Amino acid sequence: MYSVLRHREPQAGESRTVRFEGRNYGGGVSFFLVDNEPGQGPGLHVHPYSETWIVRTGEAEFTVGDEKIRGYPGDILVGPAGIPHRFENVGTGRLEITCIHASDTIEQEFI
Repeated sequence: MYSVLRHREPQAGESRTVRFEGRNYGGGVSFFLVDNEPGQGPGLHVHPYSETWIVRTGEAEFTVGDEKIRGYPGDILVGPAGIPHRFENVGTGRLEITCIHASDTIEQEFI
């Protein structure tokens, strides 16, 4: 048996970021499909598991603990469990990132 979450276009004013929690579909991982404008990104937060980011388009600045690093299309970055982190679209165009959570549900605490 399989599960399908069909794509739908967001309504005006609605976020273009998709949140997927594997638990709801029989999967062991969760993720965000992020689609941000320049200057956008989540606040500083932490997870009890690692997070893997795949930069699909655009340019992001990642803060992981006390370190900052830029990510570009095709880059894959991994943030360890328990370390506060965030990213921001520092480019001039759209930023598309896949944020993979090593958990069947998304657990995050904003700092």
